[in-house]
Amino acid sequence: MSRTDFNTLLDAGVHFGHLKRKWNPKMAPYIFMEKNGIHIIDLHKTVVKLDEAAAALKQIAKSGRRVLFVATKKQAKEIVAEKVATVGMPYVTERWAGGMLTNFPTIRKAVKKMATIDKMLGDGTFDNFSKREKLQIARQRAKLEKNLGSIADLTRLPAALFVIDVQKEANAVKEAKRLSIPVFAMVDTCCDPTDIDYVIPANDDAAKSIATILDVVCAAIAEGTEERKLEKEKEAQEAEAAAPVRKEGKPRIKKAVRAAVDAEEATVAEVVAATETAEADKVEAPAEAE
Repeated sequence: MSRTDFNTLLDAGVHFGHLKRKWNPKMAPYIFMEKNGIHIIDLHKTVVKLDEAAAALKQIAKSGRRVLFVATKKQAKEIVAEKVATVGMPYVTERWAGGMLTNFPTIRKAVKKMATIDKMLGDGTFDNFSKREKLQIARQRAKLEKNLGSIADLTRLPAALFVIDVQKEANAVKEAKRLSIPVFAMVDTCCDPTDIDYVIPANDDAAKSIATILDVVCAAIAEGTEERKLEKEKEAQEAEAAAPVRKEGKPRIKKAVRAAVDAEEATVAEVVAATETAEADKVEAPAEAE
C-alpha cells in the first residue's frame, strides 16, 4: 500500500516544475507535460519514488543510524526544523559548513567547544572573565549554536543525507558522494539527478510541497524507530525468560572450609564417643563390686 495519495500531492502543488527554458534534460523521464511554459512533474512516478525512499529511510532508522537533513533555503528552514526535530534526527538549516562531512573531526571539535562554554557557564568559571571576554565568548557560543546546534548529538557520520534543493546544496551532495553516503533528495525539473541515489521528483520551492514530502519521510522514520524500540523490548523479555533460575538450597562452601568443618565435626564425635564409653565403665564397676 502506498504511503501517500496522488491527490494529496496534487493539492500540495508537488507537480509544479520550473520554466521550460530552465529545465535540465536529465529530468525528462520525470516530466509529464508542459503547460503555459512550465513543466509538470509526473506525480505517478513521484508516488513510486517517494515510497521507495520512505522504505529505505525506515530501514535506516530501524537499524539505529542517523539521517542528516539539509535545507538552507528560506521557505524550507522552519518546516525542516519543526518536522525533523519530532523524529530526533539532525538537520542543517543555516549554512552548510565546508567539510562538515569530509572534515567531520574538526566539526566535532567545534561542537565540543560549545559544550565547554556551557560547562563554564554552569560551574561559575564564566564569572571570572572580564566584561569584554564574556561578550566575546557569548558571541562565539551564539554563532556555534546557530550553525551547529542542531547537529550537537551527531557523534559520527550520518548513514544518509536528505537534501531539499540539490542545486543550492551542491557542496553537501559532493561531500556525501565522496564518502559514499547515500543521498535522498527532492529534485525539481531544473536540477541534475545524476548524483542522487533516491530521487523524489517534486516541487522544492513551495512550502506546502516540502511539508507534504517531509510528512511522509518523517512518518517512515518514526515507524522505523518505533519498530527498533519494540524489537529491543522483545529481546530483553526473551533474554530474561531464557535466563536459568537458580535453585534455592544450601549456600556453597569452599572445599578448604568444608574440609575444616568436617574435621572438626569428626573430632567432636570422637570426644563424645570417648565420654559415653567412660560413663558406661563407671556404671559397670559398682555393679561388679556388689
